[in-house]
Amino acid sequence: MKVVAITGEREVEVREVKKPVLGKNQVMMKVNGCALCTWEQRMYSGVIKYITPPFVGGHEVAGEIAEIGENVDPKAYPIGKKIVANLIKKPCGKCYFCRHGMENLCKMADDIDDGYEIPGTAGLGEYIKLNLDQVYFMPDDMPTEKAVFAEPLGCVIQSVNQTTINLGDNVVVIGGGIMGQLHVMCAKARGAYVIMSEIDPERRKLAEELGCDLTFNPMEEDAVQFVKDHTDGMGAEAVFNTTAVAAVAEQAIKMTAPGGTVVMYSSVHAGKEVPLDVGYVHSKGVKITGTKSPSVRSFTESVNCLRKGIIDPSRLVSGVFTPEQCKEAFETALRPDTFRCIIEYK
Repeated sequence: MKVVAITGEREVEVREVKKPVLGKNQVMMKVNGCALCTWEQRMYSGVIKYITPPFVGGHEVAGEIAEIGENVDPKAYPIGKKIVANLIKKPCGKCYFCRHGMENLCKMADDIDDGYEIPGTAGLGEYIKLNLDQVYFMPDDMPTEKAVFAEPLGCVIQSVNQTTINLGDNVVVIGGGIMGQLHVMCAKARGAYVIMSEIDPERRKLAEELGCDLTFNPMEEDAVQFVKDHTDGMGAEAVFNTTAVAAVAEQAIKMTAPGGTVVMYSSVHAGKEVPLDVGYVHSKGVKITGTKSPSVRSFTESVNCLRKGIIDPSRLVSGVFTPEQCKEAFETALRPDTFRCIIEYK
């Protein structure tokens, strides 16, 4: 089968590898499309150093059932059925986190099976073998360009689920990249009044078109004061920092209303210290939390939102490419004016 392999810094090519062999209680997915996550982009651009190329990644994936293994009911898993797969985590089911409903934090997940970077378990390959608990059904008329958002939307729903957003609450989203835009859509689906802080005017415009109630440029406004001026001096009940800029974290905390929650969504490089006014956190009862990967619950909620049209991520697709166009796909994905680029196998 074909795979798209990262072979070095800003080097990528199509290679031929052996097609995976199914085991018991597994199905084979024929990959129809895989979106290029920020993680794969960082691997391609050389930011990630701890993995030695060649590397086959990809976990934002959609396709269809191509084969079924032994013990799999063909009526329950019909050939040709559209599916998406939860690839990024394979929880062990027996550690502290798994047994406390936090399987997305499973410490053993990366040691199970081959890891999603190996051909046969990665979305940038033509076929993937899946355990049944990784398989989620999609409508037969669901476009691949929408279905690949199951995983990133699941990550955002996991983030939103760290907060309590009631009808009419104020929500601030810092950053108008793809994850910021998905936060806007999810917060609006919860019935919130949403404010976005974003430098780029085109991203602010898109956020407004997706339902954001108010946007502003933090380079032209005092961001904390702007939020308070538009929330009766209280701040927002929920603040989502979707940027990787450490300095913004302090700003996010100060935007949060008493008793509210601020979620540090994006990864910030280790060693970046952020000033913290502990007295403010104490006296205002502000809750600070993070989020990582989708849980089973949030991935399921994501699939439901896509299946039922509650969230439509179509505006966040910046290009569809063939495997042979993989170099162009990665270079396009790295541009700051793009969102998700998708490689599709026909």
